[in-house]
Amino acid sequence: MVDMKNEKAIVIWKGCDPTVSEAIGKFEDQWRPYSASSRRYPIVRLIQELIDPAVASYAATLPSPHLGHIPGAGTGVAFSEIIRLVGLAAMVRIQRQLLRAFVLTEDKQSATGERFVATLESLIELVWACARKRPAKSQVRDTRLNGQRRQGFCRFCGSLAELTSFAGGNDASKADDPEEILRLSSLYCMDHRPKLPNGAWNPTYRQARRSLAQFDLELNRLRLQGARLGAPQAMSGDRLVDSYIHRCVADRALRPGDEVELRNLARLMVDSKLSDRKKQMLMLQYYGLNQSEIARRLGIERQAVSKALALIPTMFCLKQHR
Repeated sequence: MVDMKNEKAIVIWKGCDPTVSEAIGKFEDQWRPYSASSRRYPIVRLIQELIDPAVASYAATLPSPHLGHIPGAGTGVAFSEIIRLVGLAAMVRIQRQLLRAFVLTEDKQSATGERFVATLESLIELVWACARKRPAKSQVRDTRLNGQRRQGFCRFCGSLAELTSFAGGNDASKADDPEEILRLSSLYCMDHRPKLPNGAWNPTYRQARRSLAQFDLELNRLRLQGARLGAPQAMSGDRLVDSYIHRCVADRALRPGDEVELRNLARLMVDSKLSDRKKQMLMLQYYGLNQSEIARRLGIERQAVSKALALIPTMFCLKQHR
């Protein structure tokens, strides 16, 4: 669902409105000296110059019910002005909430609806990229830290890596560092740091590392499903597993832009040992089958079904189909 060619920093979704897509492309071509912290090159100014006209042009083509799902559209307040009022991070949250509301109430899987979702997802990617972008020349709060090191999410979950968190102003990552050694990881969060403060290996890190392949698998399935909530899209190779992931994602109204939620959900699935067999059981239970019927359908003993279902956390259970 996304156009990843040229490995652009701002992901433009396939099907995005051409006017908005072209504006985002021009934006990224020009954004190198801009950042949220720059006085000379404030990034909101570039959004005002390039993105505002494209959003206004696209909004003019939309049915009136759609306008309430674009921040500022139909109110006379520009897209960039909303960002100035609430900030980039809050703007991402607002956009996601509005998109979720559209998917749950307005989206009929029409061509117009699909283009609208792709366009809003692209705008979310734009704002999120602006929020993450560092100045062209920057340090990370402390002269001993390399400002050019990778920043982003923890490799194993939806939390920010220690270095990223510290760069954003959170001192918790060095609260247990009285000697100011500042050995902050650019790959792992505090929970998943390889070594504990006492120098011992972190068992949580080791567990997550052993299950990395399964985490990546679950995350990819969730992302694929989030790209289209109307039908199973996880491509697991099993209809029941695909249907379970569809319901799991749809009930939470998650989209690919909800990276924190998707990564944390994948982590919980892996840590809870929510296997594909258990997903099959939960889906059959959702369809109204009892344990004996589930066992016959899957070709296993009823006791195995009972034991497996008893071990599944309540948060993964689906409301029974009526």
